Formats: sequence, structure tokens, C-alpha cells
Amino acid sequence: MASFSFRAGNARKIARLPLYALGRLVTAVVPRGERWVFGCGAGIGDGPLEVWRVAHAHGHDAMWLTDDPAEQAEARRLGIPTKAKSSLAGFWATARAGVIVVAYGLGDVNPYALSGRVVIAQLWHGIPLKRIGLDAPETLRSPVPFATDLVSRALGILYRMSNRRIDVLPAASHLVRARLETAFGVPDDRIVVTGEPRVDVLSRGTAEERRRDARGLLQRLIPDLSDSSALILYAPTWRDGDADPAVPSDDDWRAIDEVLRRRDAVLLVRSHRLGAGEYAPPADVTRVRELGADVLGDITPALSGLDALVTDYSSLAYDTALVPLPVLYLAPDVAEYSRRRGFYGAYRDIAGDDAASTWGELVPQLDALLGDPEVVAHRTERARRVSDHVHAFRDGRAAQRVYAVISARASASPRRKASR
Repeated sequence: MASFSFRAGNARKIARLPLYALGRLVTAVVPRGERWVFGCGAGIGDGPLEVWRVAHAHGHDAMWLTDDPAEQAEARRLGIPTKAKSSLAGFWATARAGVIVVAYGLGDVNPYALSGRVVIAQLWHGIPLKRIGLDAPETLRSPVPFATDLVSRALGILYRMSNRRIDVLPAASHLVRARLETAFGVPDDRIVVTGEPRVDVLSRGTAEERRRDARGLLQRLIPDLSDSSALILYAPTWRDGDADPAVPSDDDWRAIDEVLRRRDAVLLVRSHRLGAGEYAPPADVTRVRELGADVLGDITPALSGLDALVTDYSSLAYDTALVPLPVLYLAPDVAEYSRRRGFYGAYRDIAGDDAASTWGELVPQLDALLGDPEVVAHRTERARRVSDHVHAFRDGRAAQRVYAVISARASASPRRKASR
């Protein structure tokens, strides 16, 4: 079963409105300090970790908020101080922070203590292909079966009011900037084209160094991986609480496995952390491994160790273009997904005209990709063109640029002026 849907999430937000009101009263009288507070819905990683490293190097008092014991252990391993996000200490840390950095939503930190004179940076977690935020009807889906239009409009107002707190929203390029502006409904001067800190790791060092480090990471997590085997990542995106229609049948699994064995390749399956779907192949399938968020919270550092990506609507198609990796597209529900969620542009603009709708169609494409260097070269060139289209920077320094913007806005904020 899915662990989250917008309908259920919106119901929880409405039920907690009194807590938001109470938090607003507290933050109206509690003075903000100098501390930077970080949070990330996917764990210790993504853009917030890259910016934390820069802020820490500049001597800032910087803390991470999480309620997950495994994430707290990972933070300790990295030397990052933490507090429990949902505790009184987490509320107080958020209420006293001068800067707040998140990647998924304001709930990455304690959501009841965000009012007042604080600089909030929303780093987001990928270039959107599917519509997000205010651009996606699914985001504002009513949690009640009556007065749905009225409730959805009210949710839209609350969403805009919440997003108005965002002071810094980095974008990978001007093309992406336009998508974020309509999705978040924030003033255009708050969206800055800096590149995405989360993908800095895909541009630092040489290609050989990046591949060596990424392969080493994957082999530590999955010890039986061979140095010589090609690694294919399958990463379906979230279906907004519905079951994943692309889960292979037993026959599909065996057809996939036959190609993988013949081509000396391994399929790494990474179903979405919020999604539904049981990716459990039969016992005689030997070339498939799980690489879920419970195994590796942030997939980005591992991307340079892969040889190809299979996905549907995931922003990983944009991330892996920086490597660049050839991409195969498997979209069994593209018509329904387009109707319910929608895309920025046409789906074929990124997937081309050969996106598969079944594993039966995808497996021959995978076989050709693993066996024909010309197919690899063609799809890799397509990835390079995608990268040129959406990434304005490929220098591994986005976190430094974002840090500079946050610091400048914090220095100019009324909170700082009042303390001088």
C-alpha cells in the first residue's frame, strides 16, 4: 500500500491548523538567532546536505532536524548535530533559527515555527517533468467528498500563503525557473538560477573519479556486484497514492533476467519511497537487486556508477543527463497520468517517440542498449541534449552559489537589521 497521498496529506494539514496558529503566536514574540536549521524529507542528503557542508565550512552554527533514528545515526556519522523535529526542542530550534533550509517541503523542519523574520530556502528535489505544486490538480485534491471545489480553492490559498514564506528557490536554468515560479506561486525575485546543489556531486572531479567513487558506494551497499557487470537503474516515479502499474509479472521478470544474464548486467530496482508496488521477482531471477531508499537514501552520488536508466516520469532523467546516461522510458499509464497530473511540455519532448508501454516492449530495447554501441551512443547523445536544455551550470559549485544568495538575504533581512 502507498504510504502517502495528497488527499490524506491535505486532511492532516487541515486538522493541524490550530497548531499552526499557536506556532504563529509563539514566533511573533520569540527572537530569531543566527543558527541555520536544515531538514530533508528523504533523509540526510540531497541539496540541504551540500549547502550544510558549505555553511559548516564557513563556521555557521548549523543543525539538522529529523525524527528517524537511522537518519540521526547517519547525521552523527557525518558530524551533524541533530534534534528531534517533532519534539519541543525541534520546535524551539526552528522558532529560533535565522535561516531554514529544506528540500521537500516546510514539513522537513518543524512546520509550526516558520513565521517571523527568518530566511527560508526551499531547494526542492529535482527538475520537474511532471507538474508539481499549484500546476498540478493532484496537489490540491480535496480530502472530503463534499464541496470539493471550494475545499480545493481554499487549499490553493493556504498553499500560496505557505510558499510566500520562501525567500530562496534555486533553479537549474531559466527554463526550470519558469516551472518553479508557477508551481510555487512565489515572486520571481526569489527564484535564482544557480544550478541545483543536489547534483553538484555529478560534476565534481573527473568522470573517472566520479565513476570509481559511485561504483565503490554501490558495491559497499550490494557486495555481490561485479566490477564488470553493467548496472541498470529502474526508477519508477510516485503515482500519487495509487498502485504502480509497471510492476512486472513473473514472465516479465524472467524475460528481463534472461537479457541481464546474457549481457552480464544487473537491474537495480528503486521504487519511489512514497509509492506502492511490490517489486519481488521469482526466486529463479538472479540478476535483480533492490536499491530502495531504505538501502540508499540519496541516490545521486551513485548515478555516475550506472550504465543506463529506465524510468517513466522521474526527474532522474534530468539528473542522469549530467553523467550522461542513456535512458529508456517505460510509461504504461502515460495518458491517464497526463490527464490527472500533467507534464511541463509534451512527454515525448523528453521521452521521444519510442517510450515503451509494457515490459514486453521495453525488454528488446534494453537488449539492444546492452549489446549495441551505436544504440548506447545515440541515447547518450539524447541525454546530452537534455542536459544542455535544462542545466545552466555543470561546474559542481551550485551549493556555493546558493549559500552566497542565502547569506546575502539573511544579512539584508529585517531580523539582522533589528539586531544591529
